[in-house]
Amino acid sequence: MSSEKIVVCGGGGFIGGHLIADLRRQGIKNLRSVDIKPFDEWYQKFPDVENLQLDLQKADTCDKALKDARVVYNLAADMGGMGFIENNKALCMLSVLINTHLLMSAKAVGVERFFYASSACVYNADKQRDPNVTALKEADAYPAMPEDGYGWEKLFSERMCRHFREDFGIQTRMARFHNVYGPHGTYEGGREKAPAAVCRKVIQAKMSGKHEIEIWGDGHQTRSFMYIDDCLHGVEAILNSNILEPINLGSSELVSINQLVDIVENIAGIKLKRTYNLKAPKGVNGRNSDNTLIRKYLGWEPNVRLRDGMEKTYHWIHDQIVSS
Repeated sequence: MSSEKIVVCGGGGFIGGHLIADLRRQGIKNLRSVDIKPFDEWYQKFPDVENLQLDLQKADTCDKALKDARVVYNLAADMGGMGFIENNKALCMLSVLINTHLLMSAKAVGVERFFYASSACVYNADKQRDPNVTALKEADAYPAMPEDGYGWEKLFSERMCRHFREDFGIQTRMARFHNVYGPHGTYEGGREKAPAAVCRKVIQAKMSGKHEIEIWGDGHQTRSFMYIDDCLHGVEAILNSNILEPINLGSSELVSINQLVDIVENIAGIKLKRTYNLKAPKGVNGRNSDNTLIRKYLGWEPNVRLRDGMEKTYHWIHDQIVSS
């Protein structure tokens, strides 16, 4: 039916804005973008898309958001980088209302496909104590001991998606995102993640002439970082697949935070004096994505080199800072 919509919840955010842009590039016309933020705070907003400012924690607004919906992407959550999620556990937990009410509305209107953006924060903390971490397999989420607050919400919402599929027939698909980064995202204000924060700090140090950088933690903690283009490709492939269980969506290129700073310094053509804030939030000591399952199911895994993605991200953030 021509009235049926593809709805992106969290469309005013970083990943949601890129997803809307990608769907438009594919020639898809009947799009609705929903976000709680005022329109002037959306990262990307398009005049040919139906844009709604709604609080999706409320059941009645979820009904409005999903009116005539055929496909739903739930990227909406109250979240940010480690500094935000460690200090706002209740706010992160309240995102459970978003996914629950969206699933109830999806059931009511007969949504065909429902994508849920989960997180690598669901994984058991005991398996992430060593910076030389063994890559996390999907089964490593249980027995459950996820990131307090944010991780528990994501794990619970995965279960909700599963049971709505089993009990009500909604074709839910779930991906566990591993640290998505790229242009058109948060780079200041407290919600930014490590790639954007490091870019901002290096740019500001270079511009100010004060060639110093503060690093949260000891710099030895390790992560993998997935460029936004890989994320979008994975989301579309997983949504349209027969993969019923939550699956990793992340790069397997493991780096320490010190190595991430090395990369950005190299892009900027500068070396900075490093100080380490051992009292700052730093999360688990090590986290990486085991991509065995996604390779098995899709014959693909995220493959944009960190150096290449960070260069694009650095130049975008640089332009934003210079023009502000």
